[in-house]
Amino acid sequence: MAGSAPSQRMLRAGELIRHALAQVIQRGDVGDPEIDRLAPTITEVQLSPDLKIATCFMRSLIVGKEKQALDVLNKHRKFIRGLLAPKLEMRFTPEIRFRIDTSLDYANKIDDILHKPEVQRDLDKKD
Repeated sequence: MAGSAPSQRMLRAGELIRHALAQVIQRGDVGDPEIDRLAPTITEVQLSPDLKIATCFMRSLIVGKEKQALDVLNKHRKFIRGLLAPKLEMRFTPEIRFRIDTSLDYANKIDDILHKPEVQRDLDKKD
């Protein structure tokens, strides 16, 4: 099943976890002031096909602090999992793994390439 699109069940569970995780972070339930200071935001949650592993993609609202925010969240991931368990209507609370979301960086890189003069010149050519 590797490489195939996520199932409806995986997508729905991912959104449930993302919302619960955002709530836990926003309300300061973790109790670490570093999390409040670094302002991490969860952009997406992808689940494994068996729903046992949740990969949570995050970014910091403070530019350049993604690595620090990632380290703090990973330090508390087992505690965060315990906070999520009662909020989720799931039989099993998945293991939480945090990763930095690089999709915005990739989109900015493509945008920069498309705005280069030599690319604009090629795009503006009339056939």
